[in-house]
Amino acid sequence: MPTDALLDRFLTGLTGLTGLADPVALWAHGSLAGGDYQEGRSDLDLVAVLPGPLTPGTVWRLALLHARLRAEPLAAGLHCTYLTPGSAAGADRRHLTWAHERLFMRPVSPVARRELHTFGRVLYGAGPAELLPPVPDAELRAFVLRDQRDFWRPAVEHAPRWRRDDWVDVGLTTYARAAVTLREGRLITKRDSLVELLALGAPAEVVEDIRLRRYDDPAPPTEEWTARRGELTRAYLGPAIDALVASYA
Repeated sequence: MPTDALLDRFLTGLTGLTGLADPVALWAHGSLAGGDYQEGRSDLDLVAVLPGPLTPGTVWRLALLHARLRAEPLAAGLHCTYLTPGSAAGADRRHLTWAHERLFMRPVSPVARRELHTFGRVLYGAGPAELLPPVPDAELRAFVLRDQRDFWRPAVEHAPRWRRDDWVDVGLTTYARAAVTLREGRLITKRDSLVELLALGAPAEVVEDIRLRRYDDPAPPTEEWTARRGELTRAYLGPAIDALVASYA
């Protein structure tokens, strides 16, 4: 399986970096851990715990490792955030991350942390419970609500981006997952979110479009459908987020 081969090469490279001690742990979250992974379509969401500190030399070696992996199948979707045992606490703290083929700083969100504790896949070393503080329910709900209110609701007003597959897919599935987390305190997969979207009254033809592109091999969409899909999504998602925020704020 290309995914397993890529993960093996990544871990081998991570443990073989000159001047860097072996990692403390390597974990997967997201669809790879949650049982909804679609090879070639899903990202590989990883968290590595390194002994630290992350010196400029360490950062350089990590950048070289990812650069060497670029030629591997599926490598563009390999995203990894690097923690140290002393920096794992605090969901607002930003950490070195490789994603979208570059290095930058970002947090390990409360959702990602809860995924790691609930169904994280241990690829190497210690488990999340040994190194990562748990996420209180109130913190998880507050983050999910804030994400819908402060990021996704303003994003609905920018019409051009909703002609893109990824905005439609992530915007709608994230909304459905947020609704379940706020209502029941649990996390669901993207597959489950499609069922939830129909129950929440999302446009059925858009939900089916997402399903086909994630789990099937449909023909490329027409310009007419891309435009209509975007408007259907925006017309649904704006009021839906407003109602969600009003219910749980």
